[in-house]
Amino acid sequence: MNMSRYLLPIALLVSAPLHAEDEQPPTINSCIIQPESKCPHADLRGADLSNQDMRKMDLAGADLTGANLRHANLDLANLEKANLTGAILTRASLQQANLRLAILSDAQLVAIQGWGLFGQAARLDGANLTAANLEFARLSGAKLQRANLTAANLEMTWLSKADLSHANLTDANLQEGKLNEANLAGATLTGARRHYATFQGTYMEDCLDCPRDWEQ
Repeated sequence: MNMSRYLLPIALLVSAPLHAEDEQPPTINSCIIQPESKCPHADLRGADLSNQDMRKMDLAGADLTGANLRHANLDLANLEKANLTGAILTRASLQQANLRLAILSDAQLVAIQGWGLFGQAARLDGANLTAANLEFARLSGAKLQRANLTAANLEMTWLSKADLSHANLTDANLQEGKLNEANLAGATLTGARRHYATFQGTYMEDCLDCPRDWEQ
């Protein structure tokens, strides 16, 4: 009996898992793209990092200008002072990530999961945050001029002293948000939910549908 026709399929079944186990994470400019990897100040400009598992990575000060981070998992990652200018983070997960002092000017952050992220003094001018989930995020002192926050979830988000001048907050959820001393000059809040949000000392000149009668 010719056993070769039976042995070949068995050999393929045995070898298939071995190939999967041998698969190595991508390495870009000496930075290994995998959870908890240490890549401070890495050069990742224009890198394709879509769908990558980057949880708890140390990317402090890294240059991610124009990088593709669609659907990437960056939960608990350290991106402090990182440059993400023009980066694409559509539907990326950034829960409790450290984005303090990071630059995200003109970045695409559509529908990100950013629960509890730390973005104090981050630059998000011109960023697209449509439908972003930023519930309980810390964005005090952040620069959000001209940012698109249409339908964004900003419930219980800290935005004290944030610059939201000319930002679009149409239909945003601002319930219990902290906007004390924020700059809302020229911003649009049409349809925004503002229950229990605080606006102590907030600047509202030329703001559309801002709560100017809010109790001072």
